[in-house]
Amino acid sequence: MKIHNYRNVEAKGAEEGASKLTVRWLITKEMGAENFAMRLFEMEDGGYSPFHSHPWEHEVFILEGKGLAVSEEGREEFRAGDVIFIPSNEKHQFKNNGKKTVKFLCLVPNTP
Repeated sequence: MKIHNYRNVEAKGAEEGASKLTVRWLITKEMGAENFAMRLFEMEDGGYSPFHSHPWEHEVFILEGKGLAVSEEGREEFRAGDVIFIPSNEKHQFKNNGKKTVKFLCLVPNTP
């Protein structure tokens, strides 16, 4: 078992095409997690992730804030406490349209 505080994990700039978005890799393969990685994203007011897709699903839990989840079918509002499932190959994007930082956990497979 390994326990550590998320604040001790460096926040890095998220992927290309994102704005005002950082990621902390909380649980990784290098720590011994064979199947899944857990990431904490922090998105400032007006921030967004890139509109993108990938061949693996992922699961998202909104911890704080509110915003929009965008897909090719449209957009839906999310807020703290919401859970979002994104299937493989579905284009998606998150946008912060509130005044507070959006924080969310994102789980992805280690072997996409």
